[in-house]
Amino acid sequence: MNAAEIKLKLFRKIDSLSESDLEKAYKKILSFLNAETFDKSEFTPELKDALDQALESSRQGRIHTHEEVMKETRKKYPNLFK
Repeated sequence: MNAAEIKLKLFRKIDSLSESDLEKAYKKILSFLNAETFDKSEFTPELKDALDQALESSRQGRIHTHEEVMKETRKKYPNLFK
């Protein structure tokens, strides 16, 4: 598939989205495109708080492997993993 075909396919997919799904896709695409130039100042207060809590928990020895976290996350939020 060449670049023009890819762009057309993406356009058609995007064009068929509902307004709310379009907004979600837009945010994800922007996030992906800006990943290399991510600025820490873009952290929301909620994200900063969650990161601080996670770091404090880690300092206190409450740590888990990636596999453990993913297993629990999949149980609690099955719709995130399709």
